[in-house]
Amino acid sequence: MDKTTYKDVTTYFDTQPAPVNELLQQIRETIKQAAPEAEEVISYLMPAFRQHGILVYYAGWNSHIGFYPASSGGSASLQKEMEKYKVSKGTLHFPSNQPIPLKLITKIVKMRLKENTEKAKLKTATRKSVTKTKK
Repeated sequence: MDKTTYKDVTTYFDTQPAPVNELLQQIRETIKQAAPEAEEVISYLMPAFRQHGILVYYAGWNSHIGFYPASSGGSASLQKEMEKYKVSKGTLHFPSNQPIPLKLITKIVKMRLKENTEKAKLKTATRKSVTKTKK
């Protein structure tokens, strides 16, 4: 069985029906604005953005857009906003026949960027501490 691969996000988008492609483009631009230094990649056969690790994944499906924040949770206020959508094990389903909640996506991306930046700083501090101890 052949596994579909995509060399880049544009190639992935080109495989999507026009209405889904349009929604994915909106999400892509929203993420770029929220995390302008993040790198766009394909990971697990989906578009993703990374900065100090993966921030979010997203993908087009038949009846929804899957949005996958790569974290364990989030703030209580975000949880409240996410209740409007189908949520399952780290996935938000945005119905493709409704407007995409771009403000919510922005908040999630900024939260993920903060989480990843804090983890990267902690790793750096730990490495420096270990290096000093070895001297």
